[in-house]
Amino acid sequence: MILFVGMKKFFLTFLFIFLTVCGLSAQGLNDKADNILGNWRATRGGEVSKVKVSRSADGTYMAQVYWVEVDKDKEGRKKLDRKNPDKSLRSTPCDQIVLIRGLKYNAEKKRWDGTDVYDPTKGIRAKCVVCFEQDGRLRIKGSLLGISQSVYWEKLTE
Repeated sequence: MILFVGMKKFFLTFLFIFLTVCGLSAQGLNDKADNILGNWRATRGGEVSKVKVSRSADGTYMAQVYWVEVDKDKEGRKKLDRKNPDKSLRSTPCDQIVLIRGLKYNAEKKRWDGTDVYDPTKGIRAKCVVCFEQDGRLRIKGSLLGISQSVYWEKLTE
């Protein structure tokens, strides 16, 4: 009986320590994964915009444009996402375009991947890998048919 009580205490103590360590490890992973969150300045094809990276309810990350330097066409109308391959999204205002959805943090590789990035200046989607550069900029690398191109976003403090 004494042996059983001692084993039970040992097991409960071990379980508590294990769950605490796992919880702290997961929190550390989330902290690193969440470094991507915030507002970023993006320049692509001569277009300057601001992008907000947020965490979705499913734990993945998304990037959405919220400001465009030149948001009107020559006639003074709000620019729309006319090049989008998804016809239902072609009426989306340029300052509401979702560039990335479903981005996942890959802790082993210390980067975000697992989805596509949308380039509204060309109307294409490409396999996406996102990582931090040494200088703190965010590198968004899109790859399509073996050809890759990177753009760099700068963190905003607003």
